[in-house]
Amino acid sequence: MPPGKYGMQEEWEKEGDHGIDMDFLLPTGIILKFAVSRNDTIKTIKKMVWRNARNEALYSGLGDPDAYVFTCINHTAEREELEEESRRISDVKPFMCVLRLVAREGDRVEKLTNTQISQLTGKGLHEFEAQKNNEVNEFRTKMRTFCEEKAQQRQMLPWQRWMEYNFPCQLEPCCSPPSSWAAAKSKSAKKIFINIKFEASDESFMLQQDPQDQPVALMKSALKKKATVFRSVRQEPEDYTLQVNGTWDFIYGNQPLSQFKYIFSCLRNGIKPLLTMVHHSTIFKYQSEQGTLCTQVFKSRSVTRPPPLPLKKQNTSSLWSINEPFYIHLLQGSRVNADEGMKLVVQAGLFHGSELLCKVVTSSEVTVRSEPLWDQRLEFDIHVADLPRMSRLCIALYAVIEKAKKPRGTKKKNKKADCPIAWVNTMVFDYKDQLKTGEFSLSMWSSVPDDKGDLLNPMGTVENNPNVDSAAGLVICFPNIRPYPLYYPPLDKIGNVERNGDVSFVSKEEHLRLKEIMDNKNYTEFFEDEKELLWKLRAEVRDHYPESLSKLLLITKWNKREDVLQMVSLLKNWPDLPAIHALELLDYSFPDPAVRSFTIRCLRKLSDDELLQYLIQLVQVLKYESYLDCDLTTFLLERALSNRRIGHFLFWHLKSEIHVPSVRLRFILILEAYCRGNIWHIKLLIRQNEALLKMKTLSDIVKSGSQKMTVDGLKSCISHESYLEPLSDLLSPLDPSVVLTKICADKCRFMDSKMKPLWLMYKNPSTQGDMMGIIFKNGDDLRQDMLTLQMIQLMENLWKKEDLDLRMIPYGCLSTGNKMGLIEVVKSSDTIANIQRNNSNSAGMAATSVLVAAFNKDALLNWLKSKNPEDKLDQAIEEFTLSCAGYCVATYVLGIGDRHNDNIMIRETGQIKLKCTFFVTFPPQALPH
Repeated sequence: MPPGKYGMQEEWEKEGDHGIDMDFLLPTGIILKFAVSRNDTIKTIKKMVWRNARNEALYSGLGDPDAYVFTCINHTAEREELEEESRRISDVKPFMCVLRLVAREGDRVEKLTNTQISQLTGKGLHEFEAQKNNEVNEFRTKMRTFCEEKAQQRQMLPWQRWMEYNFPCQLEPCCSPPSSWAAAKSKSAKKIFINIKFEASDESFMLQQDPQDQPVALMKSALKKKATVFRSVRQEPEDYTLQVNGTWDFIYGNQPLSQFKYIFSCLRNGIKPLLTMVHHSTIFKYQSEQGTLCTQVFKSRSVTRPPPLPLKKQNTSSLWSINEPFYIHLLQGSRVNADEGMKLVVQAGLFHGSELLCKVVTSSEVTVRSEPLWDQRLEFDIHVADLPRMSRLCIALYAVIEKAKKPRGTKKKNKKADCPIAWVNTMVFDYKDQLKTGEFSLSMWSSVPDDKGDLLNPMGTVENNPNVDSAAGLVICFPNIRPYPLYYPPLDKIGNVERNGDVSFVSKEEHLRLKEIMDNKNYTEFFEDEKELLWKLRAEVRDHYPESLSKLLLITKWNKREDVLQMVSLLKNWPDLPAIHALELLDYSFPDPAVRSFTIRCLRKLSDDELLQYLIQLVQVLKYESYLDCDLTTFLLERALSNRRIGHFLFWHLKSEIHVPSVRLRFILILEAYCRGNIWHIKLLIRQNEALLKMKTLSDIVKSGSQKMTVDGLKSCISHESYLEPLSDLLSPLDPSVVLTKICADKCRFMDSKMKPLWLMYKNPSTQGDMMGIIFKNGDDLRQDMLTLQMIQLMENLWKKEDLDLRMIPYGCLSTGNKMGLIEVVKSSDTIANIQRNNSNSAGMAATSVLVAAFNKDALLNWLKSKNPEDKLDQAIEEFTLSCAGYCVATYVLGIGDRHNDNIMIRETGQIKLKCTFFVTFPPQALPH
């Protein structure tokens, strides 16, 4: 079939609310035909079917509408049950205009949840069962049980503890109020005015409060004021909490008011905080609603869950009893594409992290063909007993020119003329610690042409290439060394066999040399004598230099089981490291399970705010884990199910990369597990996902060359119900405490840059101030922007902890998919270039060139004067000076180039902002030494 659009795809992509003629196949054998609106929901269409069926034969054969579900062939050519009846037919996009009504089978609650999770991940969960992958199935079962237990425990929490999960406080690193506010107030007048109202009441009070007071003091004042004004019965402040108007941001706990981000921002900007007193009965109602939904799912699960199968006893043996060389059989290849005048060669190596365990082995050369045959034994210079638990077999397939056909003038260094074709990695042990046996068909990843030394890719994934129909393949066989399974011994159950080295002959010079090595933070490569010294004094390292654990791990001989046992025993008594120092142990160079377990133990000390700071990196580390079930996955899920803000960003960091083939399976499984542990959150995430899909559709229309879209056309498009409804009333993916209530179509536009980003404006009637804006970008990878803004945020936090507020305030940026994401609009700001062109002392400057305008020294000051009255000008100048100093340091330390007046912005309050669009360029010469 030639390429093109088939079925109804073009019809679903059209705009407007026109009717579409559809056929409905009823279980009674009747076919109904009538028109429906593109914006009708499945539930509405079902009501229309029942209404039209009354006039047909066999209507009495139809039962209750809830007993039936529509099915269709979707746009991916799969049969889909439309359990989620709140979806519009235009969002379902059936391949043909035919819906079939069938009787429901199975548990409806379970099927609805599965449908919603599939909708979020983009993969039908039924596909996992079809794979018949034991590791996948056991991981899903284990994580589902773990996450559902966490959800049940959460519902049993008292309302104050439940608040900590659902609405975690957003706090500043330090508790002191902004220095600008403190400097502007006299010692006797250092109080703030706060507007307080009670829920379900239009009356509000203006209260004066010390910013160092805790929230309970403010609530006492509010209740006292209410009792005085309305002569009502005094109530206890412990029965209330404070909510920021128009958001899901709450203020509670034992921190001073000035440490809450909202109050801190109001103090800095001279705005009166607007808060609402919310009674605990309201919070309890939210908790009950979520609990009811979770209970329905868990009840249906307990009914359908089969009992676990009894474990079969079998004869096994420890790996350490086998002192024979390790080998594999290389059988044959498939789908190999290379020139006929070349020979095919396979190279194989055993790695532990980045360390090569023994010499690389190379196969014989065979003739190029689609399915080359080797049938050769590849033996490695390492005993089976010395294989570390995380041994990784790395294989590369490459082609060489036949020697007889090489030109005479070929230089010696180019003698072999290697042409890399593909690579693949697989673990030597399976996920149950058992040494692999039998045949394995490995689907390979295409190689990038490079030197022969880089043919093997130990840092690459251990997943097979999912494109099995087109990727080159290899069939290898792990031998049956014994007639029964061989397992790696459980080192955690082995007694403490730690030996402290030959410490009785340690000289003073050796101690000094050890101190020198430990003090040098850049030491990553060691001479042999240094390795021997470190290993000899490993107990000294543990007792006096515990933060240098990574150096000791690097010099450990992982291909010697005695040394591995010593290192694992040493780790049992190793003091916990600060979480920040432990992060480096997540590097792929340290894959040992005992090291990973120790690292996660240290990371448990991270506060929720600290974990959010490093969440991007922790998600990236997941890519290099060797098995689905690992300590890091469990840790991240546990924290995500204890703090919904962490869960929100974990979801989007995973979701933004599920298009990457090497991590797609792992990330989808983690997303599924998270959704199982937070059924209520699924509704909110689906709402955000639908809005992003609509934004992408709008962006594609704007960027399409087939039809010229104007700004007015975009506004008209957004005003239509099919866009207006899904783009309104949702939580912002950039910040889940912010409500995007109503999109203002007349204020939306698209920008003139290459990717035509959408500029979308929202209004929330419950909040004060201007409208809120987000920019949707389609075509740019925002992950690098997120990384840079994260670094700046870390610097700002470090400065604030030292009581130095440089007014950085990096704006929000979030990647939500393949080269698309959201950026927070910086309100009331302009670029320096525009300010210089439009503000000058002389009238003639307005008409001068951009080049001349860049040398206009008075423009910035004139612009700040025009935006700030005399009493606020000094503060604006201070904001400009401090933020300028902060960004100068940050951009220098990070080595960021491309700084010019078109991508540096200034807010009307004086703060400098850097436009993220031109943000990330890292020229090597710019990096400080």
